[in-house]
Amino acid sequence: SWLTATSDQFDSLDKHTQWGIDFLERYAKFVKERIEIEQNYAKQLRNLVKKYCPKRSSKDEEPRFTSCVAFFNILNELNDYAGQREVVAEEMAHRVYGELMRYAHDLKTERKMHLQEGRKAQQYLDMCWKQMDNSKKKFERECREAEKAQQSYERLDNDTNATKADVEKAKQQLNLRTHMADENKNEYAAQLQNFNGEQHKHFYVVIPQIYKQLQEMDERRTIKLSECYRGFADSERKVIPIISKCLEGMILAAKSVDERRDSQMVVDSFKSGFEPPGDFPFEDYSQHIYRTISDGTISASKQESGKMDAKTTVGKAKGKLWLFGKKPKVKVVKFLYPQSPPLTPTSLFTSSTPNGSQFLTFSIEPVHYCMNEIKTGKPRIPSFRSLKRGGPALEDFSHLPPEQRRKKLQQRIDELNRELQKESDQKDALNKMKDVYEKNPQMGDPGSLQPKLAETTNNIDRLRMEIHKNEAWLSEVEGKTGGRGDRRHSSDINHLVTQGRESPEGSYTDDANQEVRGPPQQHGHHNEFDDEFEDDDPLPAIGHCKAIYPFDGHNEGTLAMKEGEVLYIIEEDKGDGWTRARRQNGEEGYVPTSYIDVTLEKNSKGAVTYI
Repeated sequence: SWLTATSDQFDSLDKHTQWGIDFLERYAKFVKERIEIEQNYAKQLRNLVKKYCPKRSSKDEEPRFTSCVAFFNILNELNDYAGQREVVAEEMAHRVYGELMRYAHDLKTERKMHLQEGRKAQQYLDMCWKQMDNSKKKFERECREAEKAQQSYERLDNDTNATKADVEKAKQQLNLRTHMADENKNEYAAQLQNFNGEQHKHFYVVIPQIYKQLQEMDERRTIKLSECYRGFADSERKVIPIISKCLEGMILAAKSVDERRDSQMVVDSFKSGFEPPGDFPFEDYSQHIYRTISDGTISASKQESGKMDAKTTVGKAKGKLWLFGKKPKVKVVKFLYPQSPPLTPTSLFTSSTPNGSQFLTFSIEPVHYCMNEIKTGKPRIPSFRSLKRGGPALEDFSHLPPEQRRKKLQQRIDELNRELQKESDQKDALNKMKDVYEKNPQMGDPGSLQPKLAETTNNIDRLRMEIHKNEAWLSEVEGKTGGRGDRRHSSDINHLVTQGRESPEGSYTDDANQEVRGPPQQHGHHNEFDDEFEDDDPLPAIGHCKAIYPFDGHNEGTLAMKEGEVLYIIEEDKGDGWTRARRQNGEEGYVPTSYIDVTLEKNSKGAVTYI
C-alpha cells in the first residue's frame, strides 16, 4: 500500500503522478480534437445546406412541388441537425475540455506542493542524520584520545624514572580527555535520540501523510477522468431527442411527397386552355373525272360504284395495320339542307341522297382554320416560343394561355386585396388618432394627419380601380375558359362529332341566328387547385416561434395555431401587429405577433428557396 512506501520509492511516486497528469492532458487533447471534428462537421453541413438552397433569383422559376417542399424541409432539418452538432461541441468544450484544463493546472500546483513537502522532510531527516553522525564521530575520536591519555598515564605511573610532575601532567590530561569524552558521549546520545525521533516521525507521520495526499490527489484525478468520460457521453446524449426529431422531420418530409399532386401542379402550370386542331378533311379530286366521262345511267352507276368502292376501301382500311397500329378513322359529319348552304372556310364537297336531297360532307375544323382562328382571335398567345425566350409581358397577361392568365390575374387580385386591407387599416388608425387629437389637442395637431389621410384615400381609390380592372379581365378569361370547357366536354361525348354552328366565343347553338353566351363559370375543381397550389415558392425561414396563446384564425389569410405549437417565421412584423408563419406541412398565414414568442436566426440573411 501507499503507507508501506519507503523513501527510495519517492521518485517512483513522482514519476507516477507525472504520468497521471500527462494522461489527463492527453485526454484533454483528444477532447479538443473531437470538438474540432464536431465544429468542422457542423460547418460542412451548413455549407452543404447553403450550397443546395437556390438563390432568390430562381424563386419564380420553380413550381412548388411536394418533392421540392420535402427537400426544402429536409434541408431545414439538416440545418437544425448541424446546429445540434455545434451544441455538442460547445457542451464538450465547456463541460469537458475546459474543466480538464483547469483541473490539470490545479493538479500540477498541488503535486508540486506535495513533492516539495516530501523533499523538505527528506532533507530535514538527512540533516538530523548528519548531526548525529558528526556527534558520533566526535565522541569516537574523544574516546580514542582518552584511551591514549590513559595509556600514557599508566606508562608514566609505572615508570620509576618518571618525575612526579610528568605523572601529574599525564593524569590531568587523562582527566581532561575523559571529561571531553563524557561530554561528547552525552551529545552523541542526545543527537541519536533526536535523530531516532525525527526518523520515526518522518517514516510514520510525515512521509505517510505526504503519500496519502498524493494518493488522494491521484484518486481525485481518476474520479475527474471518470466524470469527464460521463460528461463526454452526456453531451452527445442530451441532443439525441432533438436529433431524433430532426430525423423524424425528414421522414415526415419524405412521406409528404405526393406524386399525384405534383403531376396536377404540372398540368395546372402548363395547361393552356386551347382546343386541339380537328381532323384533316378528305378532298375528292375524282369528281371532275366522273363529270367529264359521260352522263346518264352509266354516270350514275359510276357514282354508285364510286360510293361502293369508297365503302369497300374504308372497310379494307379498317383491317390494315399502320406504323403505330390501325389507321385512324376519318370522322364525317353530314348536314341536310333543302338548298345548298353557303361556302364555309372548311373544305367540303356535295353528294346526293337516293331521294334527291343534297348533303354536305366536311370534317371538324381543319388545322389551318384553327390556326387562323388563333391568330385572329381577341386575346391569343402570340407564340409559345416567344414566352420561352422571355417575350414582352402585358399588363392584362394576354400573352399567356387562358389558364395561366387566369391564375396570374387571380394572384394579382389577391395581392391588391391585401394591400387594400392594409391601407384601410391604416386609414382607420389615422382616423382614430385624429379623433384622439381632436379630443386632446395637447397630444397633437389633427391637421398634421390630413396629408397622410388624403394619401391613404388616394391609394385606396387607386387599388379599388386596379381590382375592378383586373376582375373584369378575370371575368373575361373565366367566361372563355368555361365556354371551352363545355365545348370540349360536348366533343368528348359525341366523339368529336358536333351538330350546329360555332359561335365566336367557342360555344355551339342549334340555331344559326343565335349564339349561346353563358355567364362566366368557374368550376369547383379550378377553385380547389387554386387554393391548394400556388406558383410562388415559399419564403425562407428566418426563425421560429412558439404560440403563447391559441388563435382560431377564422379570417382569410390567417393561420390557426394551438398553444405551445412551434412554427417557422418567414416574414417579420412590419408594424401592423401580424407576423407571417408556416407550419411543417407548408401551410402559411398570418398570426398575431403578441400571441407568439419569436426567435430569429442570427445568421439569417434570407434567400432560401426551393431547389
